[in-house]
Amino acid sequence: MEKIQGAVIKEQGVTFAIVIVKQHILQSQSESTKTAQAFMPYFPGLPIILMAQDDRGIPTYWGRKDIVSFLANTHISQIPWKEYAFNG
Repeated sequence: MEKIQGAVIKEQGVTFAIVIVKQHILQSQSESTKTAQAFMPYFPGLPIILMAQDDRGIPTYWGRKDIVSFLANTHISQIPWKEYAFNG
């Protein structure tokens, strides 16, 4: 059973998934792309946004630009985080 921390959000008519990843993943474009693709089967049809936090807890988002811009103006505590468990 695989467990991931994430959220599915519907905002302004767009439903998307956010998945929490380690910070080093976001430092590489190819690693970010590969990781987002790996999560696609868990959230079929949804844009995947990756999120990592730095040492001070400040989030960085990767993914579709319009969604990333929206999230940049959203406090992390407003995101309905939950744990997802998948048989994989």
